[in-house]
Amino acid sequence: MQATDHILIYTHKSTPRVRYIFNMIFKDLLGLSFTIITDTMEYTAYDGVKISYTHQEVDSPFHIQATGLLFEPGIKEQTIQLHNHQNYIRYFFKTYSGQLPFDVFGAAFYLVSRYEEYLPFKPDKFNRFEAESSLAYQYDFLEKPLVNIWVAEFEKQLRAMYPALRVKYPEYRYVSTIDIDNAYRYKQKGVMRSFGGYFRDIVRLDKKDFLQRTAVLLNKEADPFDSYDYQLEIQKKYKIQVMYFFLLGDYGVNDKNHPSNNLNFQKLIKHLADYARIGIHPSFGSTGNENQVKIEISRLSRITHREISSSRQHFSMLKFPDTYRILLELGITDDYSMGYSQHNGFRASICHPFYWYDLDEELETGLRIHPFALSETTLRFNHKAVIDDAAEKARPIIEIVKKYQGELITIFHNDTMGTAPEWQGWFRVYEDIVKLAL
Repeated sequence: MQATDHILIYTHKSTPRVRYIFNMIFKDLLGLSFTIITDTMEYTAYDGVKISYTHQEVDSPFHIQATGLLFEPGIKEQTIQLHNHQNYIRYFFKTYSGQLPFDVFGAAFYLVSRYEEYLPFKPDKFNRFEAESSLAYQYDFLEKPLVNIWVAEFEKQLRAMYPALRVKYPEYRYVSTIDIDNAYRYKQKGVMRSFGGYFRDIVRLDKKDFLQRTAVLLNKEADPFDSYDYQLEIQKKYKIQVMYFFLLGDYGVNDKNHPSNNLNFQKLIKHLADYARIGIHPSFGSTGNENQVKIEISRLSRITHREISSSRQHFSMLKFPDTYRILLELGITDDYSMGYSQHNGFRASICHPFYWYDLDEELETGLRIHPFALSETTLRFNHKAVIDDAAEKARPIIEIVKKYQGELITIFHNDTMGTAPEWQGWFRVYEDIVKLAL
């Protein structure tokens, strides 16, 4: 058989779910082209690389027994029982015939589509789906890109049967993303917010904060959140790809950035946009409010004179399907919100970008999801990392993304790389993780 990157796939029914997961696994992860057929006679007669995916009996050299998930409409509770196999860890949708011990396509679809987040769950105080509610957390695979692990084993079996098959994995890449939730601690806050800050310092008898605020406002000391020169220095030194997400919402309890009409804040945004890609950081207050998200995107577009196509939710306020539908409606093509605010790892159990599948509408959308795996705040507060061991605690996730040639996305914030007492010295962690990621 001649070398080929094409595979013929027989299934008894070609549904949108089937086509979606085949696109993701064969095309996006394995670099293969494929043709789906539903004619058994055509399949049997084909003399080339081929597999069958069905619950029917079929004469096939490489058969994967299908369960029902990819052929049924709607959303309903699924029976999930996890098993381990010598080649496949933490698998579910167990089967009893074929080359694999489970329905890899159905299981991958369940995880990547975030099926479980459409089902009833107990939300946290911000009405978010918590990591603790997830299958990945409960069965201890949150820090493993399970879909990638399964696909790698599946590919080995496939090539053992078809040595002429030429697989091409995507190349590993690292993207450093930085959220600008609060550009400066004291500067550019306006008269009323500055007076309010002084009032709090007096009430709390916080002499240190009072004096530092005064020194910064008199330009005698750098603002403790102003770490932008350092960020650009690291970017230049290591030649990394950097992306900034700017919070441009209206002031609120959970949205405390600067007014978007502040000229110095605008100057900072334009300056950083000269060196990096940019995206909108939809505010906490914009959650579920399409018009407010539109306003915030428009603000960033006017400041930078660019079309805004990338986004990450502030506070990880990601709710299915509402959040992604709003972003799609507003022209966002790439979202970086797929992760948990309190736990590092892989919310969708995959370390590659993938397109969002709208379960309610039963269609693959044009919104590309870029899962993030690490944030410095989670390392510190959840993993109890200190400056000297933070990079080592991040190493397992970094190494597993490299192993499966994924896209490693880290989150840092300007304030954690500055001189604020509560983050003193943590700027070193950023460089340590960049070095590991490279």
